[in-house]
Amino acid sequence: MLYQVVKFTATSLAHAMCRPHISGAAHVPRTGPAILAANHLSVLDSFLLPALLPRPVTFVAKNEYFSGNPVAGWFMRLGNSLPIDRESAHAAQAMLDAATEVLERGDLFGIHPEGTRSPDGRLYRGKIGVAWLALRTGAPVLPVALSGTEKVLPVGAKVPRPARIGIKIGAPMTFEGSHTNARDRRRVTDEIMAAIQRLSGQEYVPAYAASVKAASSGDTPAPNGSTAPNGSTAPNGSASNGSGRNGSTAGQAASKIAASDPADGAHG
Repeated sequence: MLYQVVKFTATSLAHAMCRPHISGAAHVPRTGPAILAANHLSVLDSFLLPALLPRPVTFVAKNEYFSGNPVAGWFMRLGNSLPIDRESAHAAQAMLDAATEVLERGDLFGIHPEGTRSPDGRLYRGKIGVAWLALRTGAPVLPVALSGTEKVLPVGAKVPRPARIGIKIGAPMTFEGSHTNARDRRRVTDEIMAAIQRLSGQEYVPAYAASVKAASSGDTPAPNGSTAPNGSTAPNGSASNGSGRNGSTAGQAASKIAASDPADGAHG
């Protein structure tokens, strides 16, 4: 009963604020597990997606979202998000364990493979936690493209504002391979990111968003090609809005930066 009340509240708020346009909702299975792999533009992404789908969707979110901005924390709780301490040495495994439990119960789990919000609206390289989950549990992956959510709660804003958003959900994807095989995890992740890109139309950057954010703040040098000023190589190898200059070098460099946190799906 409590969930129904919360769900009604969340759905009403999402419709009132966002006037959402949703396509592909029929791809979401009525029963059974599935992984919703979405691009990441706003702190509210993991609230809006569960609020606007008929079935519950569980995301993980970093602790700061619950204890920082009280408005964002309230939305996170309404959206059924699970807090996780990303500073913990065991954070990645904790996220994977929590996600596996959700999927083994036959529920929906949501993840942002980029690991953190896009700093500039482009689509960044996916971390391999999504592939680990898909290969470990056998659950199908639904690629999801969100648009306009960054206008609802822009970076630095304290109060959400009305803005039209879009949600596109792609057909289920299933994969073969082993979750313990690094090449399989990378291949599957890149296929998922390519599917998200086809739905979203975003320019693809073959570097991790977290490394680009760190470089822009002066914490670490940007990997070669990470800014992809004139376009970059799509995750499946095809060109996206440009020639993909230095794409492979950027991907390799960024891979080394994020290798210690391969499963990070708690968004930031």
